[in-house]
Amino acid sequence: MAKIDVVGVGEYIREQRSIADLSLRQLAIKAGVSNPYLSQVERGLRKPSAEILSQIAKALRISAETLYIKAGILEEYSGDISLITALMADTTISDRQRRVLLEIYRSFQQENAAHQQGPATEPSSP
Repeated sequence: MAKIDVVGVGEYIREQRSIADLSLRQLAIKAGVSNPYLSQVERGLRKPSAEILSQIAKALRISAETLYIKAGILEEYSGDISLITALMADTTISDRQRRVLLEIYRSFQQENAAHQQGPATEPSSP
């Protein structure tokens, strides 16, 4: 998994806050974080956890998955979005455990896709 892109996700949050016509203070209150903390996240000075990103996404009324992708926590791929979102919002496991579970989920998807394509045929000998 890639490192969190703190600058990119901060800029994206700032853009979304502007689109939602919310002040920094209003978004901080809605997301349940402090005003200084949110300011640091937007400026790329703090690395937000998946839980904080989920709270910010909910306050902005955008998909948490979108923020996870922007942050580099998730790669864009197919799958059950509700499962991924629930996993990323689960506060009972660590960020490392989330990444491991997502990697396992992705490997199962790839394995199933490979089986659906069928066995590779070998070229015939002349």
